[in-house]
This record gives sequence, structure tokens and C-alpha cells, in this order.
Amino acid sequence: MKEFLEIIAKQLVNNPDQVVVEVEETEDRILLKLSVAEEDKGRVIGREGKIAKSLRTIVKAVARNQDKPVFVDIL
Repeated sequence: MKEFLEIIAKQLVNNPDQVVVEVEETEDRILLKLSVAEEDKGRVIGREGKIAKSLRTIVKAVARNQDKPVFVDIL
């Protein structure tokens, strides 16, 4: 899932080399923390958060076979 989110995020931004995804896994969840360049945050979030919501939906769909819920946090 980490690599999947990185690939998608790199396609959205102007500075793909600054895309970083960190994984924080606990007993009950998996959290993917997405960091991008400051000037690319708007591209990843989108108007009214539509792109961010779509990213979260896609990652959750890909992660359905996980035993834990997966969340995406944009830093």
C-alpha cells in the first residue's frame, strides 16, 4: 500500500522527489502518512478536499484484504 500511494501521489505533484510515505502500524490500524512539498499540498488535497478523499477511498479499496483498517493522513 505504501508503494501504491507513493506512485499515485508522485503523479499529482510537481516535485515527485519530495513525496514521502511513512507507515505507522499498531495492533488495530495502519496509518499511512503522506508528506509532499509545501507548494504541492494543494494538488494533493484538491478543492474542498476532493482529491484527498479520492486518495483515501482508493487506498481503502486496495487494502480491503488487510486485517486492519487503513487510514491516510496528509501532513
